[in-house]
Amino acid sequence: MNEPPTSSLGEIIRRQRELSAFSMRQFAQMAGISNPYLSQIERGLREPSEKVLEAIARSLQVSSEALYEQAGISDEEPSAPPALVEAIRADPILTGRQRQALIEIYEAFTAKNGVAAPRRRRRPRAAPEAEPD
Repeated sequence: MNEPPTSSLGEIIRRQRELSAFSMRQFAQMAGISNPYLSQIERGLREPSEKVLEAIARSLQVSSEALYEQAGISDEEPSAPPALVEAIRADPILTGRQRQALIEIYEAFTAKNGVAAPRRRRRPRAAPEAEPD
C-alpha cells in the first residue's frame, strides 16, 4: 500500500497561518520577513533557513520541530554525505557562506532528480535572521 505524500514545509506553514486566521501580510510582519519572501516559502520556491523557520514557528506558537515533523522532514543524519559535499566542506579556499551555498545548490539539484538526502537540522541560533537579498 502506498503512503500518501507528505506536504511540503511551505504548504504546512500556509495551512497553519490560515488556521490561525492571519493574512499573509500580518503573518510576514509577525515573523519579521517580507510578504514576497513568505509567499515564496509557502509556494515552495524558497526553503526557509533555520532562523527564519524559528521565527515562523514562534509566530504560529508551535515548535520548528513540529513543522518539520508535519512536513515529513527527518532530523536523522544521513549515513554518509556524498563525496562532493565532503570536498566542498574541506575546501580551504571557500568561505563558510560559499560552502553552504554550494551544498544547498547541490542538494537542490539532487532533489530535483529525485535523489534527496534526508535534511539535517541544526540547533537554532538566538539572533533573528535578516531575509536574503
